[in-house]
Amino acid sequence: MKKLSYLALGLSALTLTACNNANETASADEFSGPSRPECIAPAKPGGGFDLTCKLAQAGLRDTGILTDPMRVTYMPGGVGAVAYNKIVANDRSNEDAIVAFSTGSILNLSQGKFGKFTEKDVKWLAGVGTDYGAIAVNADSPIKDLAGLVAELKSNPKAVSFAAGGSVGGQDWMQTAILAKAVGVSPSDMTYVAMEGGGEAITAVMGNHVTVVSAGIAEIMPQATAGKLRVLAVFAEERLGGSMAEIPTAIEQGYDVDWPVVRGYYMGPDVSPAAYDWWKASFDKMLADPKFAELREQQELLPFSMTGEELEAYVYKRTGELRELSAEYGLVDAAAK
Repeated sequence: MKKLSYLALGLSALTLTACNNANETASADEFSGPSRPECIAPAKPGGGFDLTCKLAQAGLRDTGILTDPMRVTYMPGGVGAVAYNKIVANDRSNEDAIVAFSTGSILNLSQGKFGKFTEKDVKWLAGVGTDYGAIAVNADSPIKDLAGLVAELKSNPKAVSFAAGGSVGGQDWMQTAILAKAVGVSPSDMTYVAMEGGGEAITAVMGNHVTVVSAGIAEIMPQATAGKLRVLAVFAEERLGGSMAEIPTAIEQGYDVDWPVVRGYYMGPDVSPAAYDWWKASFDKMLADPKFAELREQQELLPFSMTGEELEAYVYKRTGELRELSAEYGLVDAAAK
């Protein structure tokens, strides 16, 4: 009987331990939402990353998904490199933070500009909208249209200065390089002024410090609507709608330049499956809500809804395509990494 009692006691203890472990596991697998929701914009205020974070901030709030306010944290440096390295190297399991990305981020990854890290080192969360590259001049500029800019470029490419967020090889440089190549001008002959974000570049052209700003159309539109910038061309296959309906495409003006800019978010690589699933489900819900569609339109963005594995597959494919494009434009060393 004693042996039986000891056995029963042991089994009871084992059962209790198992139950406790099960409870701990269940607790670890639960995630009811971020305690301090944060969106990291990898640039200074005023550019596309800022716009992307504020879109999530407003969208998650207005659709009732987040009751606590989402803060926006600015982390400039390397046009996304500093933020990417922080999340991957030092903040891998941060379940409260999402980080804004764009096609420019994917381009930089394709060229090895984020150091030793690749597109496979984070969890891609959601793509929520797309805009297109565009170029604009000061509203008082003597350059009235794309043909006028092309004439200036052909006459003296060094005399035309382009300001943009990012270095040579970046997204905003790439769209001007494609334009230059289309009109028979070597991209290396252009004067390119690299800045930390589209906001700074727009300010520079409004102050007449540079000739042209190259950025996303969504970044440019607030100042264009205010009458401070003249948009020469949008790099879309066909004209956009709404307030952008009067802006001609480069293609319709005879120059084959098309540059879509996807905007979205990623998270750290060690975020728990439960937390990642919560964020993914939240973005799926937000993207399906008409309130978010209105917010996106107000930001001059077009529909693009992709989350989870579908977005991951898109990013991996697009990174490969941009590696090939980077090699074509002489960025071989960067693209080979």
